[in-house]
Amino acid sequence: MCLIRRLKRFNCVAVIVVLAFSHAALAESPGSQKDSSKNVANKTAKTPFPDAGILVREVVYNERQDHDTHGYWRYWVREQSLKETHTEERVETHDGPVATLRLTNGGPLTVAARETEERRLDHLLSSPSEQAQHRREYAEDEHRIGRILALLPDAFLYEPSREEGKSQEMPDCPCYHLRFHPNPDYPTRSIESRIFHAMSGDLWINIETKHLVRLDGKLEENVDFGYGLLGRLDKDGWFRLERTRVGSDPGKGDWKTQRLEVHMQGRAMLFKTIARETSEVRGGFRPVPSGLSLQQAAALVRQQPGEPASQTVALTAAR
Repeated sequence: MCLIRRLKRFNCVAVIVVLAFSHAALAESPGSQKDSSKNVANKTAKTPFPDAGILVREVVYNERQDHDTHGYWRYWVREQSLKETHTEERVETHDGPVATLRLTNGGPLTVAARETEERRLDHLLSSPSEQAQHRREYAEDEHRIGRILALLPDAFLYEPSREEGKSQEMPDCPCYHLRFHPNPDYPTRSIESRIFHAMSGDLWINIETKHLVRLDGKLEENVDFGYGLLGRLDKDGWFRLERTRVGSDPGKGDWKTQRLEVHMQGRAMLFKTIARETSEVRGGFRPVPSGLSLQQAAALVRQQPGEPASQTVALTAAR
């Protein structure tokens, strides 16, 4: 959410929002990663390739269905920019996630920083207007993601990847690997569609569940707004989104974002140069009850590592 807020002045924020989808890279030794990628490539090669357009529509349908039935999770988020690294703890609720900062540049917060975080949480919990804004921003993000998902089947043309040399980059599961590029017949009528439609890239889809596993996109041309006076995203900017299935049951569970890379250059209003070089990793996913209030979620994120989560939620619910 902090990434979104920082870019709100720039009309091109939509491209950053979609990469979150909802939403730690899996640690492997170099040898095991090479072997598993080889197995994935072999499994993929033996699987008959379906019609690419139908496959993408299946993925969009599954993502929308999951949105209505997903669980709620507690996890950590580490965001690294050119200047600093922040790690926060986040708990999801029906009204949006509640988060608190845990580490800055790998070290604990100062006393002043901890007090600032406490005041911010207190303000959220005590202010009805702040809570309303929190829910409104969360709902707006969800609607925007839905609009972007709706673009995927028609805004691009897809084909199976023929680049065997890229198989080592595939995720650690059997996947269909598609290449995509803009559909020249698709009309772009919104900021989201203009930005997304200027991209080409690669898409990996889980063979078993038909879910998005990885999405790589690159701007093939400059994207101007207001003839370049209001803003511009520069050609060759790129992003990478990686997702994983979480939960104790390997055959079930939600799909969550585990890595997001955004590397964009551009210009905002009044010709101010902007650069977005961000790497975000998420991990430690643990399920939480689906009916948590903002107050209960805040009690969880205020816990120190190792405290029993169920006890704090029960105490909060009883108040």
